[in-house]
Amino acid sequence: MDNDLKYKIIKPNKALSAFVDSFWFLHNQSDSDKETIGLPDGRIDLSLFKSAKDPFRMVLLGLNAQALPATIPANTLMFVVSFKLPAVEYIFGERISDIIDYGKICSSGFWGFSEIDLLDFDAFVEKATKKIESLLPLEIDPRKAALFELIYASKGSIPVKELSEKAAWSSRQINRYFNDQFGISLKAYCNILRFRASLEHIAKGKLSPEENFFDQTHFIKEIKKFTGVVPKELLKNKNDRFILLSSLTVL
Repeated sequence: MDNDLKYKIIKPNKALSAFVDSFWFLHNQSDSDKETIGLPDGRIDLSLFKSAKDPFRMVLLGLNAQALPATIPANTLMFVVSFKLPAVEYIFGERISDIIDYGKICSSGFWGFSEIDLLDFDAFVEKATKKIESLLPLEIDPRKAALFELIYASKGSIPVKELSEKAAWSSRQINRYFNDQFGISLKAYCNILRFRASLEHIAKGKLSPEENFFDQTHFIKEIKKFTGVVPKELLKNKNDRFILLSSLTVL
């Protein structure tokens, strides 16, 4: 990763693992803005950030379904909790279908966070963990629990029909739930997870499909659909413009 960009990730404890993917921070330590391209990763992000030009803000980002250009302002510091989809209903208790490829600013004092929480990442993780633990549901719909366990364990590689059968939940009902809650179909979401898993292989220089793609042509087509470039060009990652890919090389 660019020497001006500092990145760290921490995985959640077992109690949170069904709802939280990770805690991470990104710090642009330079006095220059960094142009980047955000890639779909199947996560919902709660971000605390500020920069030399921007005041402290908290933003909830919905699912990203396409590559989107973005700028990381000079001297930006960002602490993030990345959530899995079950958190939408069971932790936040609200739909995010209206913020696909978009985000919304959280109210002041949301979850008790403020600018002072950007002083210490480990303390932020501890505070966020305690808050989320206090919001954990006593139980969740067993069909949803089974479905999400299958989706994440397979990294999106199981066909919708098979997911439906194993979760004992009709594909029509599943897609109604997904579109209503998240603004995306189950198949589209699984494609994002499969793409995200492929990035881990590409980051290691592997340019042939290792996930559930039909063939090399299908693999190249899917990578280009989500990034705008073919795998070979993605691997070059000129100027570290694909931050998600760059982060995988430091994990």
